[in-house]
Amino acid sequence: MNLSDLQHPAITLSSELDGFRVEIDAKGERADIVLNRPPFNVISMLQREQLRITFEALDANDAVRVIVLRSEGDHFSSGGNIKGFLEATPEHVAKLAWNIAAPARCSKPVIAANRGYCFGVGFEISLACDFRLVTPTTLYALPEQKLGQIPGSGGSARLQKMVGITRTKDIVMRSRRILGQQAYEWGVATALVPDAELEQATDQLVDELRSFSPLAQRTAKKLLNDTEDSPLTVAIELEGHCYSRLRSSEDFREGVEAFHDKRAPKFVGL
Repeated sequence: MNLSDLQHPAITLSSELDGFRVEIDAKGERADIVLNRPPFNVISMLQREQLRITFEALDANDAVRVIVLRSEGDHFSSGGNIKGFLEATPEHVAKLAWNIAAPARCSKPVIAANRGYCFGVGFEISLACDFRLVTPTTLYALPEQKLGQIPGSGGSARLQKMVGITRTKDIVMRSRRILGQQAYEWGVATALVPDAELEQATDQLVDELRSFSPLAQRTAKKLLNDTEDSPLTVAIELEGHCYSRLRSSEDFREGVEAFHDKRAPKFVGL
């Protein structure tokens, strides 16, 4: 697939996708963004911008309910193109965090399927996803200290929200690698599955998410993102407003009727 096929109005980049491809399964209501620059799927500067545009385009695509970010080969991504940082302008570097936060801004559920190396920007974009599936081979790391740098695309900030300042300092300031098992135990990963079952687990999660109301899922994701830093009273107040709005939706009526009829609901997203 070419970038132009996604029909995004903000496309000003090359029509060729740099280091990844997009697969859309309209019947399965699923889109896969597949990193495919073997063997380590290094993420270039151009690729970061294209990934952001791709997430925005898929968010606007009515045929897609769930987005999966995955890779070819034994490793998700060993990180960014190190030399590219020296060549990039300050203005370009300033956009890095915004580009990598695209999965979080996307209104649809985003799953990261991580195996093997998941370093630097590979870890950061996974942290911006809603669900992270890992295997015993998964290695998470933010190794920027070894380059005389710090994470620059939201990695340390997102990680600190998940695991606290003590563990984050241990990971960031020592460039420590965290195994999939530990990531799961610390709450960084949603699930730990055998390496050979990662694709199957991803498929199952996609189908599970598709079974819910698209409107309710969009609402839940935005509410949780928006209230992450809010005082409890504000979060409860916003939750109440969202709940009230959903009560007038067709999906809520369908859900209630399906519950009483003892049948599977047929949600339409309205």
